[in-house]
Amino acid sequence: MKKLILILMIVGGLNWGLVGILNFNLVTTIFGPNFALITRIIYALVGVASLYGITFLFSDERRQHA
Repeated sequence: MKKLILILMIVGGLNWGLVGILNFNLVTTIFGPNFALITRIIYALVGVASLYGITFLFSDERRQHA
């Protein structure tokens, strides 16, 4: 589960980087304007993954390896 969340966070980060630097939205380019609902779902999944990813900052790594 953690790997999936990290992948979604990386995809979102890369997309925002492309938007900020090149004004290029990769998600919209891949799915096109006809799939606006799918694009919104992807953005929502990235957002939820990022919210869950915040918990990684506060998890105790030592306790998980014991």
